[in-house]
Amino acid sequence: MPEPLVDRHFLEKLERLTLQWQKSFHGLVGGHNLSHFPGPGQEFLDHRSFHQGDDLRAVNWRAYMRFEKLFLKMFQIEPRVPVRLLLDVSTSMTAGAGPGDLNKFDYARKLAAALVYVGLVHLDSILIQPFSSRLRDPFLCSGGRHRFQPAENFLRALTPEGKTDYFETARQFLTTYPQRGLVMIVSDFLDDADCFHPLQYISDFGHELLLIQLWGEEDRIPLGNGELELSDAETGAQLRIALDDRARLDYTAAFDAHATELKKLALRNGGRYAGFSTHLAIEDAMFGPMTVAQVN
Repeated sequence: MPEPLVDRHFLEKLERLTLQWQKSFHGLVGGHNLSHFPGPGQEFLDHRSFHQGDDLRAVNWRAYMRFEKLFLKMFQIEPRVPVRLLLDVSTSMTAGAGPGDLNKFDYARKLAAALVYVGLVHLDSILIQPFSSRLRDPFLCSGGRHRFQPAENFLRALTPEGKTDYFETARQFLTTYPQRGLVMIVSDFLDDADCFHPLQYISDFGHELLLIQLWGEEDRIPLGNGELELSDAETGAQLRIALDDRARLDYTAAFDAHATELKKLALRNGGRYAGFSTHLAIEDAMFGPMTVAQVN
């Protein structure tokens, strides 16, 4: 039996969170977000555990009499805001991990599984869209928490391959998914060409961006001193550099400047940004920087 990407104890904690978006998409609503526009009737789909602050009118009192536990009735309101999770599966996601840490690819799959579960608990439909040099086969998750296992199986079966190409990815995405919605992108955002213009294009077409930048400890603070030979994880290209304390500080400053520009791009377009190292535990990420940026 393969090890789950997220354990049951963590899943129970995730039920306190919700995916949020800030834009109002005309004629579209979500099962838990207040819409600025009217929507049609409600359809019962699932239950979730009751949490402090929930509306008592939605409690299933018959279930309480039987199980002596409060459950909240969840309803679906149509049509819904599309939620799409773009997951970077390029080869660069396997590089840069510090000693004892998960690589970015394995960490990203766990983070994606947590985000999908949060959405499913609140009856969101989430499309998982892997990408590298192009869009790969997607997987649509919907129907409540009991549909989580197929999504986890899909994420577990993914393999890293290919070179990152944000221009081609953005072009294919905008052609394939013209309906505006929330776009969560989990990536290291390392592209030899450019990631900023393609991300801006996605925003310009009316999508709301949530940029989730992952890095390994060695991505930000390279180890070693003296003459080093570096190999590009995606192209195999070799680069010889001289690394000392001054060069290391300059490199880290350049890395941080790149992260700052990503954050500025997200915020000026009405989106959000979260960036953190794979050294941070997934649970701490979801209830720390991810909560600040996205869920509450």
